[in-house]
Amino acid sequence: MSERAELAPGLYGNEQPEALQREAFRDGEYPVAVYGLGKMGLPIAAVFGETTGAVTGVDIDETVVDTINEGGCHVKNEPGLADLVGDLVADGALRATTDAVQAARDARIHVVIVPTLITEDDEPDTSVVTSVVRNIARGLSPGDLVCIESTLPPRTCRDVLGPLLRYESGLDFDDFGLAFCPERTSSGRALADVRGSHPKVVGGINDESTRAAALVYGELVDNEVITVSDTTTAEAVKVFEGLYRDVNIALANELARFTEELDIDVREAIEVANTQPYCDIHTPGPGVGGHCIPYYPYFVLNWLETPAPLLATAREVNDATPDHVAGIVAGKLDDRGLDLSGATVVVLGLTYRAGVAETRASPAIDICRSLASRGATVYASDPLVDAEGVPATWVHPDEVSSIDADAVVLATAHEEFDAIDWRAFPEETTVIDTRDVLDASRIGRPVYVVGRGD
Repeated sequence: MSERAELAPGLYGNEQPEALQREAFRDGEYPVAVYGLGKMGLPIAAVFGETTGAVTGVDIDETVVDTINEGGCHVKNEPGLADLVGDLVADGALRATTDAVQAARDARIHVVIVPTLITEDDEPDTSVVTSVVRNIARGLSPGDLVCIESTLPPRTCRDVLGPLLRYESGLDFDDFGLAFCPERTSSGRALADVRGSHPKVVGGINDESTRAAALVYGELVDNEVITVSDTTTAEAVKVFEGLYRDVNIALANELARFTEELDIDVREAIEVANTQPYCDIHTPGPGVGGHCIPYYPYFVLNWLETPAPLLATAREVNDATPDHVAGIVAGKLDDRGLDLSGATVVVLGLTYRAGVAETRASPAIDICRSLASRGATVYASDPLVDAEGVPATWVHPDEVSSIDADAVVLATAHEEFDAIDWRAFPEETTVIDTRDVLDASRIGRPVYVVGRGD
């Protein structure tokens, strides 16, 4: 046990009045370590820093650690984050290290926000989380509280992380707290979300863990803190949010395929259907991307024994949507007497979302692959990432209109594409808009919108 732990009580099991515990938390008397300083971890560490003035961020990337300790910010396009990190580092409220075990020894509250991965066989891979938790256990002291913000397959805290902490630390379950407190943030608005755009969910491995975690987040966020029965319930809350969105988007993407047969604007029908309070159909698009929604179904499908055919079907629909978009391109070219094989197609956007430099599971990349597999010559343009690993030739957004394109597909609606000179493309170029953002009158040519038609 470290000298610090012998001298000062931890938050877990603390019998002082809660008002004093809250004051001590705000005064930095329970030092915080945040493990993982990525695009969600750094904003979380920053908000802990502005609340407590005593945060150590932990990351395996020495470049990330050095950047932060110099007052810099490696996470881009997050309003206010760079300035906040710079101020916190200057004030001594935030520092970074690669030494997770020492950070654990020095901290009383441990916050884990590293990714849960998926294997090539779509199996949940918790190895990154368990590696971090193993390091925490080596520095864990009685009275410490461990808060897991990483999204996990339900039962991971109960069946994996709790026993691991106990085994590696040599402590009993009653000596430390463990709670699941999922991040509910989105890229591009992380600070606002961490501070409380949505209620914070907290579920502990026991009642005292729940109480201690609720106290922490009650001071951290401006919104309501919702306590649930246990860690597994809290894990399910986060996973269920993603499952709902994946299934709902699959419904929207499937409805969009009725556009030609029904000869209607499916998006209009969805918008009007949603005026009924019990209907909330999402918006169709090119598919589903990012580090969350495409992966969470496998936290159930390939983790639990109970069959989930609806979730599996939704995954199939969304995974097939980029190929459907490529099929639309082929059909529109065929209407002009052209074959997609040998055609030149420009794909605008490679990231899964506008303004976010993230390509994991991006449907835009899958559109490029499908077009290339059908024999098209593909050019791709994105202001945030290049085309490395994508079967396409990258071209700067300012130069795309110089390409003699047979078709242009808007896959990601980056604001930089607003400056494209659409009239510079050949007059007959087919334009496919998967995001419903192009105005045909403004760009001076017909547009096919996924879910609306021509």
